[in-house]
Amino acid sequence: MSATQIDIDDDALADAMRLSQAKTRKDTVNLALREDAERRRRTEARLRHFRAARGWDEEGFERQHRAEKGAA
Repeated sequence: MSATQIDIDDDALADAMRLSQAKTRKDTVNLALREDAERRRRTEARLRHFRAARGWDEEGFERQHRAEKGAA
């Protein structure tokens, strides 16, 4: 893990700590980074599905979705 010095909005950090119930600022920031990355991965997966499904019938889309979901 690397040490990085950054300025963080104190109010936003306090809100995030309260909502996540994280005990430390470090845990809060790491959790926020992991959640953001996961949300972006899910968004990218949805976009791949929509692009792949262009021109497919509904069964083709469902087949692709089940295949990727099973692989995850």
